[in-house]
Amino acid sequence: MPVIGFLSVDTPDPSSVRMQAFHQGLSEAGFADGSNVTIEYRWAKGQADQLHTLAKDLVGRRVTVIAATSTPALLAAKAATSTIPIVCFTGIDLVQARLVASLSRPGGNLTGVTTLNVEIAPKRVELLHEVAPQAMGLALLINPTNPALAETLSEGTQVAAQNMGLELRIFRASSEQEFEPVFNTLRQQQIGAVVIGVDLFYVAKSQQLGALAARYQIPSIFITRKFVTASGLMSYAGSIPDAFRLVGVYSGGVLKGDKPAEMPIVQATKVELIINLKAAKILGLTVPLPLLGRADEVIE
Repeated sequence: MPVIGFLSVDTPDPSSVRMQAFHQGLSEAGFADGSNVTIEYRWAKGQADQLHTLAKDLVGRRVTVIAATSTPALLAAKAATSTIPIVCFTGIDLVQARLVASLSRPGGNLTGVTTLNVEIAPKRVELLHEVAPQAMGLALLINPTNPALAETLSEGTQVAAQNMGLELRIFRASSEQEFEPVFNTLRQQQIGAVVIGVDLFYVAKSQQLGALAARYQIPSIFITRKFVTASGLMSYAGSIPDAFRLVGVYSGGVLKGDKPAEMPIVQATKVELIINLKAAKILGLTVPLPLLGRADEVIE
């Protein structure tokens, strides 16, 4: 029976929407865990420095394919093997990072799915400024343990902020314990709004981040619905469940004999805007009617 090595920086949560989507993609490709494929899970539990050891373990077990479900997991898997097929989910430009030859023909042992979440980072600044125009100071929260993604996000957000005449400050947090001190500093320094950077560790902590944004009354935008339902102001992002489904489909394709070198990198193009109108009212903000009309979901 073929074996998929599932490599994640996240904590184990088999019932999560992302995992359900991954298994749905496998099912679409004709595979089911325990029936005609086995899945070996390796969870870093938020400790990105453990991914290299976990990736080497999967390589040592000679798995058929590695599903690397974040940028740090992808880099760890790529460092561990140049022969075992890798299907990734990432937000970075794989060509610019010199991990593949091209999006249409990757040319090595790596293929997978990219999202628009990095490319639309400037749009998050625009949306946040549209709702909170009085905030001249803007913060960006990034994860320093994911440097490739953090650098790309910082550059794109900085350009967008400058174009709108906003001063941007960069804050860093790589553990849950660091979140509250960051929000406390934002309030003390009277920084008017915060963009939370794309990162799967932050995705796993969406509810905590949303609750902190509400408690410290700071207008904020992130990439998950959980953040908004936890009283965060807005989310704008590509669909992560859709990306995980595609990782499942592509992993199944490799099991059927498809070669990563010839499997085009897929870009998940579905983008959703969610607004918490109740949070906006608590913050004393008025959401423009045209923006409400563009929202995919409004929480009241």
